Amino acid sequence: MPIELKNVYHTYMPRTAFERCALKNISLTLRKGETVAVIGPTGSGKSTLMQHLNGLLAPDKGCVMVAGTDLAAKGDAAKKVRNSVGMVFQYPEQQIFSETIYDDIAFGPKNRGLTPEETDACVREAMAFVGLDFDAFSKRDPFRLSGGQVRRVAIAGIIAMDPDYLVLDEPSAGLDPASKEAILKEIMELREKKGIAIILVTHSMEEAARYAGRMLVISGGELLFDGEPAAIFREHKKELLEIGLDEPQVFKLSGILKSSGMDIPEGILSAMDLVKEIKKAKGWK
Repeated sequence: MPIELKNVYHTYMPRTAFERCALKNISLTLRKGETVAVIGPTGSGKSTLMQHLNGLLAPDKGCVMVAGTDLAAKGDAAKKVRNSVGMVFQYPEQQIFSETIYDDIAFGPKNRGLTPEETDACVREAMAFVGLDFDAFSKRDPFRLSGGQVRRVAIAGIIAMDPDYLVLDEPSAGLDPASKEAILKEIMELREKKGIAIILVTHSMEEAARYAGRMLVISGGELLFDGEPAAIFREHKKELLEIGLDEPQVFKLSGILKSSGMDIPEGILSAMDLVKEIKKAKGWK
């Protein structure tokens, strides 16, 4: 059940002095099981695009279809496909509203019509998956948690809804390096376990390179590039720099080593893989 965007436009405050076109003629298809990074400078339209994927925003022109159903339509079919696309916002505290972690995560399953027993099982599974001990956290106030824990609660709430697509707007923003690594590892494990698509909005070129198999580059509301991250970083370095984006540091370093004569393959996007290749080139064990 793909998500299809066809010639999507979106304008904020139309017919006013503050009118701004945030999306311009966006057409693309997202498929279940993909890991897609969305990058672009601040104000490029990334978040606006993401909010079209589950119907939070509707296009001024064009349409967004999930499994062949227009998200702007009314009725049970449109509601069902909208619920198949879960979103975790950049500031997850904005989507948490219950007095306990349990109640917040249980909101989605209850709305799906699950029994109390089924809801409880969903909550326990979702909490376990994001590393929150049920006994220690289920009755706690979500607003008295650390930033990383709040993000886990938000992700658990979406996981409990059993989506086919998980949209994450800057999921590692504001977290320390260890928390970033843990959150992103859990997200990738979720994709492996459930086969869902991950759409990751990020300012980090390293995150895009390391975790995504496909990358969308947005600037000025337009889709500039859509392809494999290493190919985009290699073939469109000049264009990326022009819009304020740089290649990942590990990609840059591998290029320097290769140009100095070291036998380093192109397209290395993992620091660990680069270290392995350096050892191999040097004959180190």
